[in-house]
Amino acid sequence: MVVNTTEAQNPQHTPELGDLLVQYLKQLKVEYVFGVPGGAIEPLYNALARSERKNGPRPITARHETGAAFMAEGYTRQTGIMGVCCATTGPGTTNLITGVASAYENQIPMLVISAQTALPHFGRGALQDSSCSGINTVAMMHHCTRHSTLISHVKQFEEKLVTAIMTAHQAPNGPVHLSVPSDIMRAYAPTPIPTYDLPSLIRNGSVSDLNAIERFCSLLERKNNIVFVIGPDCSQAVAKILELAKRIDAKVVTTPDGKGLVSPYHPLYRGVTGFAGHDSASELLSDSETELIVAIGTNLGEWATGGWNHHTILNNRLVHIQASDDKLTRSPMAQLHIQGQLRIIFDNTLKHFQGNQLSEIIEPETERQSAQEEKDKVVPISDFKLPFRMRDEFKCYNDKTPIKPQRLMRLLTELFPPQTCYIADNGNSCAWAIHYLQPFERRISGKRCYRSGLFCMCQGFYSMGWAIGVAIGMSFADRKRPTVCITGDGSLLMSGHEISVAVQECLPVIFVILNDSSYGMVKHGQLLGQAESTSFKLNQVDFATYANSIGATGIQITTGEELKAVDIDAALSRPGPTVLDIQIDIQEIPPISSRVFVLNNNA
Repeated sequence: MVVNTTEAQNPQHTPELGDLLVQYLKQLKVEYVFGVPGGAIEPLYNALARSERKNGPRPITARHETGAAFMAEGYTRQTGIMGVCCATTGPGTTNLITGVASAYENQIPMLVISAQTALPHFGRGALQDSSCSGINTVAMMHHCTRHSTLISHVKQFEEKLVTAIMTAHQAPNGPVHLSVPSDIMRAYAPTPIPTYDLPSLIRNGSVSDLNAIERFCSLLERKNNIVFVIGPDCSQAVAKILELAKRIDAKVVTTPDGKGLVSPYHPLYRGVTGFAGHDSASELLSDSETELIVAIGTNLGEWATGGWNHHTILNNRLVHIQASDDKLTRSPMAQLHIQGQLRIIFDNTLKHFQGNQLSEIIEPETERQSAQEEKDKVVPISDFKLPFRMRDEFKCYNDKTPIKPQRLMRLLTELFPPQTCYIADNGNSCAWAIHYLQPFERRISGKRCYRSGLFCMCQGFYSMGWAIGVAIGMSFADRKRPTVCITGDGSLLMSGHEISVAVQECLPVIFVILNDSSYGMVKHGQLLGQAESTSFKLNQVDFATYANSIGATGIQITTGEELKAVDIDAALSRPGPTVLDIQIDIQEIPPISSRVFVLNNNA
């Protein structure tokens, strides 16, 4: 008989601090804790093992701590439930930092638990000493979290945990960090059950500036040719925003990271503005007849504004609406700032325009698909015309070999079913997807998942390999929803080991690899910027064979016909991931010129 040593030493089963922590996670409906085990974090894993036997939160073992943080972010993006990741002392915690920094920039609420050197061992040369006397991980995390603190006494635990979790859910949302010494984590809990009700403490109030909303309504009544710019924070309000657009006949564009919140076939949509965006969007924003630009839920950073372009968004025609006031400092030229919950703001605005007759808008008859089409998951997009322009659109239909990236993006939306979520990795994969990937779905408006929608990308920190972990985390959250990770060979060489997590956990994620044997964005950036051509080449790797060797299904693809021959239904129902290793045309230049311009004109 196998005896659990912790329980043998604690026959009364008195809860340890780790058990109390897990009970609080259960309050928040957390299902998984993503991390990599180690000696100092063992007390938490003991608690998670006990929890798993009772069908409570359980550990998911990543292959690298950065991947664990990416997975936690993906889980939150799909569910809205706080992601949790953990690591042991020293390099375990420092390995988390890249993933935590990504969540910080993306404003994802996340609880980061790191092990800490036992208190009596501070400053004594302990292995992987992470205390204030060693490599101070609490201080390191301070710069990429909303809150970072050390638990130095058992009786501090509940109050510090509550403070951290409430902080993570206050605007702006973000990760918080608790560093727990190993001796504290395994100490008996001060109380056998949680003292506080966390869900009630993190409910956001509905405070909004009614004065500013009245001024906003007045502007909307007086101005003609209005454009809404939808950013990534609009997921919970996007249905109301689009309804308002209909009532006042406003056009709609999205930022690159807001792209997944609006169907590209929505008749008011004019494409993506900013990085890798569409000329129809930038022309609309620059048009002298456009009298009002309403930027909603966007940080107005480099990518959202096309390199801080004053001809499009950043001018005195702007109204900037944000849930938190920290990003409003980026739009001092705006004629109006509105801060508050977006859903409440647009609830109130819609009431003002409730009497307006809806514009005569003909929407795609997407609800009239036949039962057989629904069953077969056929996506009949060929008859629907996009209401905006893409550059060199003819290449989306070019079946030459090797596959053109433009054609690949088109084929993906033809092959995969409605409601597929596409996650684009950083690099050329992201640029191609922003411009040419137009996900089709039967519902063209409505509430989205917390931060995903039809398409998601990393909006700020832009770590290569981000999408691999995020896709896995999203699949943990919803195994039935098709999840497609679009990544490059460079990103896969950095983080492809996490695919083995999807193998172990039987997750049906589809990994689409744009294989061009190079760091593509570096290569084309050097070309466009007339820099030295250097250091971008990678050796040719057979990722299909790699995938098969770790238990995934790997398929090498060189032609469009080979891609169309892939049994997508089988791939989505398979108990494990599928890797499509796609050789793309290396001569095609991605739409990254705005980024190159910023790099070359930053003086």
